[in-house]
Amino acid sequence: MESVDNKGERKKSDSKFNQEIHSQVVRAGKRTYFFDVKSTRKEEYYLTITESKKRYEENGNFHYEKHKIFLYKEDFEKFADCLHDIIGYINENQVEPVKEEEKTEPESESADESKSIADYSNVDFEDI
Repeated sequence: MESVDNKGERKKSDSKFNQEIHSQVVRAGKRTYFFDVKSTRKEEYYLTITESKKRYEENGNFHYEKHKIFLYKEDFEKFADCLHDIIGYINENQVEPVKEEEKTEPESESADESKSIADYSNVDFEDI
């Protein structure tokens, strides 16, 4: 997890709107999550959570697909409680996937023999 504090000095009151106060980055496989604390015009903090995924086009070019969630102070506790409960539920109830064993049984020889016999049974004596 990376952390970035105070992205530059605060400027006059108009520039405080939407200013990033604190950021953390979580890299998770093909996805990156950005947790950014920002401020409103009234200098109230809120959280944006952004999921970013790199997507490739057929021609080889790529772009980043982003999804954002805005979370405001009045919802922090409910959100954190629900996230904690859901993660607990998953950890307690997730059944480990059973790995399917590969079938390594050799095919029976009689099946091969009957196959080859069937192939020769269609021979027409006029062809000989």
